[in-house]
Amino acid sequence: MTDVSLIDVGSSILAFIVAIGVLVAIHEFGHYWVARRLGFKVLRFSIGFGRPLLRWRGSDPDRIEYWLSAIPLGGYVKMLDEREAPVAAQESHRAFNRRPIPLRIAVLLAGPAFNFLFAIAAYWVIFVTGVPAIKPLVGAVTEGSVAAAAGLRPDDVIETIGGRRTETWEDATLAILDELLADARIDLVVREPNGDTKNVELDVTGREAELTAPSALFTGLGIRPGPVMPAVIAGLEPDLAAERAGIQVGDRVLSVEGVEIRGWEQLVELIRQRPGATVQVEVLRGGQELVLPLTIGQTIDQTDGRTVGWIGASRPAAFAPEVLENLQTEQRYGLFESLPRGIEKTWEMSALTVRMLVRMVVGDVSVKNISGPITIAAYAGDSAQAGLSAFLSFLAVVSISLGVLNLLPIPVLDGGQVVNQLAEWLKGSPLSERAMILGQQVGVFFLIVLMTFVFYNDLSRMFG
Repeated sequence: MTDVSLIDVGSSILAFIVAIGVLVAIHEFGHYWVARRLGFKVLRFSIGFGRPLLRWRGSDPDRIEYWLSAIPLGGYVKMLDEREAPVAAQESHRAFNRRPIPLRIAVLLAGPAFNFLFAIAAYWVIFVTGVPAIKPLVGAVTEGSVAAAAGLRPDDVIETIGGRRTETWEDATLAILDELLADARIDLVVREPNGDTKNVELDVTGREAELTAPSALFTGLGIRPGPVMPAVIAGLEPDLAAERAGIQVGDRVLSVEGVEIRGWEQLVELIRQRPGATVQVEVLRGGQELVLPLTIGQTIDQTDGRTVGWIGASRPAAFAPEVLENLQTEQRYGLFESLPRGIEKTWEMSALTVRMLVRMVVGDVSVKNISGPITIAAYAGDSAQAGLSAFLSFLAVVSISLGVLNLLPIPVLDGGQVVNQLAEWLKGSPLSERAMILGQQVGVFFLIVLMTFVFYNDLSRMFG
């Protein structure tokens, strides 16, 4: 492993520890703060599990212990509870199990609630300071794809999806996923390069699991976010098909066999499909249109062993600065407008997370979307290097995921504990010790299975 790789791994681990530490502290602080306000006695507030690396006592009358523990993958707030240890009679009214059930539920829900509040605050900061974004310009469209059949073309700009305005590719991606999970019909309004608008419907019924696999959405739809790389020849390999045909550096390919060429990727695909064929290529050179006969060479595709066309020409290394400038935008709002924007964004991400989880359970969404600490660490490192806005956005997404996950009705999670409190409320008496132990065992088993699965997903992503 090179020094650069070691630095990247180290920065990812550091960013992961910071991210998890911040989000766990916020979650546990929610439990801690609400518990103290509602009259519960807090004994310990720990960030991390295991042996304490650093600990001290507060100066408050309860002398609460504060721990920074060795395993930074969680945390807890320990409260006075008669089920765990004897409680002095004068303090029994402050024990968790003696407090009114609605107040216990409020304490349990406070952790996830603080995760959602943090996401709102993070998005507020992002929108106030401004976040750079890319306009939803369609790039290459794969021939024979759903997008091509529906009428999407390169350089179309997506204006709305499902009636929802899309200002950036992030907006468009979230809206596409919403439509996909709703009824697998994605309704778009797009603006063509000539200024006209058109309605487009992408029908992907039955393909939800396929398209929601990681990195599969745009490939499966047949879309690549824009802009379109022009079919301009930037380099030629000597004595290969393109040079033999008289093509020169700087030529722009207009058509192949009468098929209009809208971008580099379309040209590559047409060439690959015609190994050994002789075709008429129309190019633009110095303001003059020329037609050149081109006999396409052939090579072996290293991915699947097929024989494909090859002409020995290369594209420009980057887009022209003016193209990128026209493509970029910035989402920036005032202090007061940013707050409802942050609330709306948090709600959208939370609702999407819930829908994804529900559809995973019924098999309509790929379970490969579940990520573990390895993938999260990689994302943390990348976002931290990309700047404050990117890292805050990453923290907001993970915070929302933690909030939703902890609300699931699974023993050992906050949602499962809320279910226990509701059961006690309906029953009129505490649950039996046997039922509590069984619930804990089920919860631990579920978490072990989940962690095994997410590590499998992480390793699969790493090693293909």
